[in-house]
Amino acid sequence: MALSPDEITLITQLRNRQSATVNSDELMLRYYRGRQRVEHLGMAIPPAMRRFLVIANWCRTYVDTINDRQQVRSLILPGEETADPRLRAIWDASNLSAHVAMFNVDRMVYGRAFMSVGANEQDPELPLVRVESPREMVADVDVRRERINAAARFYGVHANGQGPRYVTLYLPDSTVWAERVGGRWVERDRDPHRLGAVPVVMHLNRRMSGGWHGESQLADLIPLVDSTARSLTNLQFAQEAHGIPRMWMTGVAKGDFIDADGKPIPQFEAYFDAIHTLTKTDAKIGQLTAADLKNFETALTVYGKQASVITGFPARYWGLTTANPPAEGAIHADEAGLVRNVEAQNEQVGMTLGWAGALAYRFATGEWVTGNRVRCDWFDPATPTVSQREDALAKRRAAGVLSREGYWDELGWSEARKAKERAYIQQEITEAAAADLSVFAKGLTGADPDAPAVG
Repeated sequence: MALSPDEITLITQLRNRQSATVNSDELMLRYYRGRQRVEHLGMAIPPAMRRFLVIANWCRTYVDTINDRQQVRSLILPGEETADPRLRAIWDASNLSAHVAMFNVDRMVYGRAFMSVGANEQDPELPLVRVESPREMVADVDVRRERINAAARFYGVHANGQGPRYVTLYLPDSTVWAERVGGRWVERDRDPHRLGAVPVVMHLNRRMSGGWHGESQLADLIPLVDSTARSLTNLQFAQEAHGIPRMWMTGVAKGDFIDADGKPIPQFEAYFDAIHTLTKTDAKIGQLTAADLKNFETALTVYGKQASVITGFPARYWGLTTANPPAEGAIHADEAGLVRNVEAQNEQVGMTLGWAGALAYRFATGEWVTGNRVRCDWFDPATPTVSQREDALAKRRAAGVLSREGYWDELGWSEARKAKERAYIQQEITEAAAADLSVFAKGLTGADPDAPAVG
């Protein structure tokens, strides 16, 4: 079956949208990796010093810190309070613990992220859930229903280097694979799955009303990262030019610097030699005072404070520390803004993961989840110590407001871990009952029932 004119037009439109983001995506990726090019290094630095550019990669620190605190505990079906074992199996089979981390990095770096769900030919009950690169994927959205009408993934390098070679077009009732041949898109395969929905979910970071565009989490931090790079590079230049005390000499010539054998002393060695013996009466030696580089430390401190204001992170994340380490309570108070920030992002990302979970459930069972919504439960994004967590849970358990199973849930145990613990508890109960029965039998007979019989 050949591509229809409407499908060809749709592929062209989606390709144009994808091309429009190529430059900005490359820029954001470079900032995340700390490989960006700082356009203006300042008037004090000659062009030859560009190779000494120093990048303080605060962008990666910002993204990875948030990502590290976004740990999914479980996926729960509507109306349920415990993790669904089928969704857990799908999660483990698709290695989503690692994939969700990539999903989070994508949405924060590029401002958008995608996940796709597909059938698993080897095991239909475990569909494949994959994170797709935002640099390859683009979607057309029904704004009123907030649903994806169509999506396309462009990949592979064409032989002539002009654009991608392949495209996968995701439609509500079919998935089409096509190749670009002779400047035209030619269909190679088609899967008429009749799902009734595009098997792709999209997340837009910092989306605002009135538009379907995401914004990179790095947007506010980038100007400070550039300023910090300029200051650090200037600091290197100042160290080389003025940070080392410089020596001056008058009344001497190059031929005055010879060793005991009469051979000339290398200029560099003569410059750094602490003692010089000069024979000329009018020769003088002195030393210039090195420049004070404290102003660079002040500038970097200002940038660090501004980064803390913009991101809501504690100042220590940007290198601002005190001589005395803060107390445990002060650390938690300092992280309050960061924790609330992560909780708000978890709420938004959890909705997207819930949609992906509903799609995966449909592929596995053939049934749609009620409301097409799976609830995502997260671990606490704060950093409580083990003793703090255990103390709080023990108090709630003693007060009768927390069950044993709830205690385990708060500890973050998996269903397999809880099943193992139930077996252990049952074994302890059985052993205790057997011991009680033995004591009871001994009281009735006056003899030890476990003692060997005497013939």
